[in-house]
Amino acid sequence: MHEDWDPYANEAYYQATQEDRCAPRSKVNIPASLRPSGAKSFHTVVHDLSLGGFSATALNRMHVGTICWLTLPGLEALQSEVVWWQRGQVGCAFANLLSPIIHDNILQRYRGDGVYRPVA
Repeated sequence: MHEDWDPYANEAYYQATQEDRCAPRSKVNIPASLRPSGAKSFHTVVHDLSLGGFSATALNRMHVGTICWLTLPGLEALQSEVVWWQRGQVGCAFANLLSPIIHDNILQRYRGDGVYRPVA
């Protein structure tokens, strides 16, 4: 993809892209860490999440095709690949689809405000 591509610039385009995804993305605000292959991990915030991928803050440029590992609170690192990077945001596809049970558990714990809620 072109490195100047902005997935959120046009709301109509964003809505259309939702139809082509393997699963809809949910808006979240989750503190996490991201480690690109061959580099140190850095703190990030995941802004949306689906069974197939996520977008997060990444102030330093990340190149399309870079393998990286996302670590969400309470989970093991999840391997993914950079699909796009634009103005401090990175979009990645998981190497393996996220389990629907884990996905739903994450959404229960983080309702878009970054506050962790233990599941009883």
